[in-house]
Amino acid sequence: MLLLTKDQIDSFSSFVEKHASFIVVGHKEPDGDCISCCLGVSHILRHKNKPFTMLNAGPFKRAEIKKYASMFQSKIPSMTQGEKASTGLIIVDCSEILRLGEIEGDFNGFDTFIIDHHKTSDVKGPNAIIDASSPAASCLVQQLFEAIVGKPNPEEAHDLFFGMATDTGFFHYLNEKDSEVFKCASRLTESGVNPREIYQEMTGGKPWNTRKLLAIMLERAERHCNGKLVVTYETQMDTRQYGQEGRDSDALYSLMLSTEGVEAVLFLRQESDFKCTAGFRSLKDCDVSGIASKFGGGGHKNASGASIEGRIETILPQIIKEFSKVL
Repeated sequence: MLLLTKDQIDSFSSFVEKHASFIVVGHKEPDGDCISCCLGVSHILRHKNKPFTMLNAGPFKRAEIKKYASMFQSKIPSMTQGEKASTGLIIVDCSEILRLGEIEGDFNGFDTFIIDHHKTSDVKGPNAIIDASSPAASCLVQQLFEAIVGKPNPEEAHDLFFGMATDTGFFHYLNEKDSEVFKCASRLTESGVNPREIYQEMTGGKPWNTRKLLAIMLERAERHCNGKLVVTYETQMDTRQYGQEGRDSDALYSLMLSTEGVEAVLFLRQESDFKCTAGFRSLKDCDVSGIASKFGGGGHKNASGASIEGRIETILPQIIKEFSKVL
């Protein structure tokens, strides 16, 4: 992870200073890192006495983030042209307007600042902080908070640690190049964070139906590419029967990637009659972001996703073919 430069910090600080109010928004189907980034930015704005609205299209399906749903709206506040001109839009953990989902209102015309860490982001310029080497966007927000505000209080530190912990699999996905992340974590624990409590937030409280659904996904799993790729899927009927309370795909990925000989996992879900979402996970050298980008998605080298028009039976062979080129 690279440390933010003085120019990057000054650019964000100037953006905050020159606007009267803000909209803070993250990607649809938020995860812990997305929520953490929104909260972290909101804490900076609160310290600067800047009013803000947090938006997210949802749904808040993950058990660990459901309690945050009431903090977010799904509609851009009504405002005059003058108010819109003085309102800054801060997009976190995402770089594309389309990834924000179905939020009522028009994002066009807002002065915008982007904070993201996804490898497939190609946004550049002074109003963007993009670091694909950062394992969590909340690590970038933490650096901004510390530079602009100072040491966080226990609540603020908790919100920042939560995103870092969720996006790194509670530090399981880090390697020898990520020493700065542990330094960030250390500073947050010094501010009063209890890692054990956050781990329980992440892993506990899963609905019973997610365990039944996980069993179905494991039963359905098949190996391809000489056993290096595991593929499984969820039908609309599965979702209706078991998936309404969310799913524990993280547990699925963890189980499969810990299997001998497995280097990548593909999980496909039929969201509607003609649309699927795909989740890609991998170990070490297999870059799933490149495969996801071929289907209109993106993300990180070892964790990416995509929304794809079509049905499972036609999409699966296409994705498996792409994996066969790299495994």
